[in-house]
Amino acid sequence: MPSITRRRPRNPDGRAAVEARVLAATERLLKEGARFTDLGVQRIAAEAGVARSTFYIHFRDKTELLMRLAGTMRDSSFDRTGQWDPAASDDPLTSLTEVFADVIRIYRTYAPVLAAISEVAAYDEVVREYWTAGLEQFVARTADALRAEQQAGRTAADLDVPAASRLIVVGGDRFLADHVSTTTADPETDAAAARELAATWWYGAYRRPA
Repeated sequence: MPSITRRRPRNPDGRAAVEARVLAATERLLKEGARFTDLGVQRIAAEAGVARSTFYIHFRDKTELLMRLAGTMRDSSFDRTGQWDPAASDDPLTSLTEVFADVIRIYRTYAPVLAAISEVAAYDEVVREYWTAGLEQFVARTADALRAEQQAGRTAADLDVPAASRLIVVGGDRFLADHVSTTTADPETDAAAARELAATWWYGAYRRPA
């Protein structure tokens, strides 16, 4: 496929506004039930109110567009979990449950994007590697937190940090994706999911007594 050279608009604020419109338009179409694979650039551009040529000024292709959408969701959820510090709370389990309640809200907001990622990652290696790389960063950050707890004597010395980190991060991501795709936005089911996920981290990987 020939490469596409994108011209940079002179007005950075205008660039950001156009990109925001294209991203928002794509989210709307996905929420309305469109499959990402079936969405053409022309339809996305029309929904955003821009010319097809303008789309290519701002995005190399649909793959880049999807990764931008996924990156916004990933950064929001990862930033929220990164705010939790087990040593900085009088009730770490409760504060972690609150974190996961917020993360579930983020996953619900971006549920159509998650579905698109799953759809495209099945055949597009670039998207698959992009999403996996993001999870690997979170696995590494979680491993650092668990090692710090071990060194402070608050977590079992025999904890296998690499395995535990991968289990709770990769497993948690798949659980959350499944939860928001198979349940409605019911506060009770979301609260229960947040509680159980927090307990899995706290009593499992962090080895805290019940």
